[in-house]
Amino acid sequence: MTTLLNEVAMTQDLTRPSLSDALTERVLELIRSDGLRAGDRLPSVRELAERFAVTAPTLREALRRLEATGAVRMRHGSGVYVGAGLERVVIPNPNVRRLAGGQLLQLLDARLLIEPPLAAMAARRADPADLARLRSILEQAGQHLRGEDAELNQINMTFHRAAAHAAGNDVLDEVIASLLSLHATEQREILRLFDDRVRDHEEHLAILAAIEDGDARAAEELMRTHLTDVKRVIEKRLD
Repeated sequence: MTTLLNEVAMTQDLTRPSLSDALTERVLELIRSDGLRAGDRLPSVRELAERFAVTAPTLREALRRLEATGAVRMRHGSGVYVGAGLERVVIPNPNVRRLAGGQLLQLLDARLLIEPPLAAMAARRADPADLARLRSILEQAGQHLRGEDAELNQINMTFHRAAAHAAGNDVLDEVIASLLSLHATEQREILRLFDDRVRDHEEHLAILAAIEDGDARAAEELMRTHLTDVKRVIEKRLD
């Protein structure tokens, strides 16, 4: 009986919101009720601690939890600011290990499921600002075809992220952004193994042309073919 009571008590402790949990919610409520946006400054740690009747160290713990998700940014000597990740619905795991060879292919499989339909959506929905950004990115990529792998890879991934963003689906945009930013090292490895910068660039240009033409079917097929070609080469080089 005692053991059962102890187990019940432990379960209640685990499910009961902690003070830090409650504080994170109150800080979020403050941000939203005051209509604060990314980049806006919050009251100081001391002011917030007094407002919520807690100690400054306890409040800092809650703020660090919010900072880990991008909801706030703590700048030493400056203050606490609303972060760009406040409304994110997809949170990347910064502790994940580097992907092995087989997982590189799984990463490409995931992109194959998501990016071609997004390219089609971009062809239907992209506005002039989206198109101008995509053109600018590829112009920059063309100037770096003989540059460093890391620099060119960053530009290429920016193109894929911008194409996903142009589709107008915030959740899927976040999924692609999370995959590409979190696994930047693996993406550089994919570029190294693919080892055909000119072909890669030309395929990006073809995708952009289809998006600019508003040809959803062509944009989707070109993106699928592009990623399938990359995966096929990676499979051969990993054998």
